[in-house]
Amino acid sequence: MNREETIRAAARLRGEGQGEEALRLLKALAEHAEEDAELQYQLAWTHDSLGLEREAVPHYERALSLGLAEPGDDAGARLGLGSTLRTLGRYAEARQLLEASAQRYPERAEFRVFLAMALYNEGEAARAMELLLRELADSSSAAGVRDYAPAIRFYADKLDQVW
Repeated sequence: MNREETIRAAARLRGEGQGEEALRLLKALAEHAEEDAELQYQLAWTHDSLGLEREAVPHYERALSLGLAEPGDDAGARLGLGSTLRTLGRYAEARQLLEASAQRYPERAEFRVFLAMALYNEGEAARAMELLLRELADSSSAAGVRDYAPAIRFYADKLDQVW
């Protein structure tokens, strides 16, 4: 298999729940391609999917430092790294990355949702709730939420206010 076929096969295996086999393929390929950003991203993603968060971090960081060609891959690596840092208790790093990524990709709501988790972990529950409430008001398909979206947006940053 060539590089592209190996990466596609590994992604398919990971999607089918065969992460160990995917990791084996990717590691073999990486022996000869340490400077391949896409491969580093795939390694990070696969480690993450196997619950190997600590091992995923350097691969995410390497992929981002090398520069991912596809915006979707760049966003995916940023979200993966931010989420992983948060699960490892590295809240400030996660917050910083997720805030920057939310600004870089304002159309991608997932950054605001994961940022809310990091904010919560840093003790900023009010700001976390504000982000989540605004995201809910802006994106929910539930009729009742849509009907009350203006009120939800209004109260999002006023949860502690009493009238």
